[in-house]
Amino acid sequence: MRSVVVAAANVPVAEYATPVNIGDASKRSGVSAKMIRHYESLNLLASVARSDNGYRKYSERDIHTLRFIKRARDLGFSMAEIAELVNLWLNRRRASASVKRIAQAHSDDLTRRIGEMQAMQQALTNLIHCCHGDQRPDCPILEDLAGSSKA
Repeated sequence: MRSVVVAAANVPVAEYATPVNIGDASKRSGVSAKMIRHYESLNLLASVARSDNGYRKYSERDIHTLRFIKRARDLGFSMAEIAELVNLWLNRRRASASVKRIAQAHSDDLTRRIGEMQAMQQALTNLIHCCHGDQRPDCPILEDLAGSSKA
C-alpha cells in the first residue's frame, strides 16, 4: 500500500509508509548503514523505533532526515552545523535568519580555506618551477620543506 508522508518541513518524502530496516534505509537515503549508526550516536536522528527483536525500524521521516544530513554533508557542513540545521529544519517557528547565519559562516570559511589552498598551490608551483628535476641531489622542494629554501 502506497502513501505519501509529509515531513516536518511540509515536503512530500514518501514512497512507502511501512518502516524499513537499516539496509533499506541506507539504500533509500544514500547513507551507509555505518554512517546511519554514527548519526544516531550523535543524536542527529530522533530515537529510531525498534522491532520486537531489537532491529531498528526507520520511518519515512527518518529517511528524509538522512537525506537532509547527506546533502548537508555533501555541502561540507560540520556535524555541529548539521545538528543545528536539523533542529532548525524541524522547528516550524525558526527564523530563516538563523539558517542564513550558519550557511554564511560556512561559505565564509570555505572562501578562506580556498584562499589558503590557492596560496599552497602557488607556493608548490613556484617550488616545482625552481626544481630542475634531474639527476642532481639538490632540490629546492626538499630544501623548502626542511626550512632552508633559497627559492
